[in-house]
Amino acid sequence: MIDVFGGPGRWTSSSAGALEAAANAGPLVINQVIYAEIAVRYEDTDELDGDLHRDVFQREAVPWSAAFLAGKAFEIYRGRGGIRRSPLPDFFIGAHAAVTGLRLLTRDTARYRSYFPTVELIAPE
Repeated sequence: MIDVFGGPGRWTSSSAGALEAAANAGPLVINQVIYAEIAVRYEDTDELDGDLHRDVFQREAVPWSAAFLAGKAFEIYRGRGGIRRSPLPDFFIGAHAAVTGLRLLTRDTARYRSYFPTVELIAPE
């Protein structure tokens, strides 16, 4: 989503195509973490909400069970020698998808496959 909404991604044009294909296959769901990550590129909520049309992007809160799973996955990551603290939002996103059975559009397939193997990934090339 960061790539699609103006980020410095490696596959911006194919991200948009993958996002469009995902939208044709089912609802697009975002949570508070995704919203926050996209928000850094906007001046205010009206502008962001204008791009995240509610008829296209469903908003869903992160379930408590997903928050627990995110913490446990992050603990495993740290136990395996992970030193970065910034991936915690990714663990919330992955856990949310795992707990609710959502597919996940990402360019970081290795991390999600490793910590959330049940999540179906959409990985633009």
